[in-house]
Amino acid sequence: MMRFMLKSKLHMATVTDKNMAYEGSIEIDEELMKAVDLKENEKVLVADVNNGERFETYVIKGKPNSGVIALNGAAARLVEKGDKVIIMSFGLFADGEYKGPKVAILDEKNHIAQMKKESSCC
Repeated sequence: MMRFMLKSKLHMATVTDKNMAYEGSIEIDEELMKAVDLKENEKVLVADVNNGERFETYVIKGKPNSGVIALNGAAARLVEKGDKVIIMSFGLFADGEYKGPKVAILDEKNHIAQMKKESSCC
């Protein structure tokens, strides 16, 4: 059986910028993308901890080690600079192949404070 499971998560990222005059997406620091295995153009679910908004968009690569988490296009209307967001990506896994998500817990400057280890849960 195939299951849709959490693959990647950036927890408590701080929105650094927003730009409504852009075609749309979320720009993420390239090093953060690598840490949790996010790829450019990958679909993500974003949850804004401050206002409860949840929306989908796609990832674009930001400057490495910049700490950038910027919402563009229509999604920019759903957040404010300084908001805390959770960025999640999901994947389809066969029973027995899922090893758990790659999770990075971020500090106030969007640096990795802690990496959660993958678990062999299923």
